[in-house]
Amino acid sequence: MEASAELFRRQGYTGTGLKQIVAAANAPFGSLYHFFPEGKEQLGAEVIRASGRMYQQLLEGIVDAAPDVASGVRDCFVGAAALLEETGYADACPIAAVALDVASTNERVREATEEVFRGWIEAGADKLAAAGVPREKARDLSIQMIAALEGSFVLARAMRSTEPVLKAGEVVVDAVRAAIGQARKRDRGGER
Repeated sequence: MEASAELFRRQGYTGTGLKQIVAAANAPFGSLYHFFPEGKEQLGAEVIRASGRMYQQLLEGIVDAAPDVASGVRDCFVGAAALLEETGYADACPIAAVALDVASTNERVREATEEVFRGWIEAGADKLAAAGVPREKARDLSIQMIAALEGSFVLARAMRSTEPVLKAGEVVVDAVRAAIGQARKRDRGGER
C-alpha cells in the first residue's frame, strides 16, 4: 500500500501499473491478488482511505501543536510548501491526484476520494467549531481551506513554485482569523 501511495502521488492512478507497484514494494506479483483479490480498484480504494487517514492525522497534529487554530492552519500550508520544494514538486496530495485522475472513469476509487474529502471537511469544521466558529460557517470555511490547499498544489507543481501554496495559506489564515474574531465579538455581545 505504501508503494502504491507513493506511485499514485507521483504518477496518478491510471499512470501506475500493477507491475510497477509490485516492483516498488519488492513483493511477488501473486501477493497483490492475495491481499487485494479484486485487483487495482480494491487496492486503489484502500490506499486512498489509508492515505486520507494518515494525512488527516498529520494535519490535525500540526494544528493541535500550534498555539491557536489560525497558526496551525498557517503551519499546514507552510509545511506543504516546504515538502513540495524538498521533493522537487513531485510529492503532493495523492488523494487529489487520484480524484482528478478517476473522477469520471472509476466509481469505486472516486467514492474513496469523496469519503476522504468529506472526512477532512468534517474534521476541519470540528477544529474551527471548537475555536468558536459557528458550525455552518466552520464547515464552509473547512471546504475553502481544503479547496485552497488542493488547488494550490496543482498550481505549485505546474509552476514549480511554492508561491501558490503560501499565498493560498495567507488567504485562508486571514479568513480563519476573521471567522474566529467575528465569533468572539458575537459571544461578547458586540454583534446582534
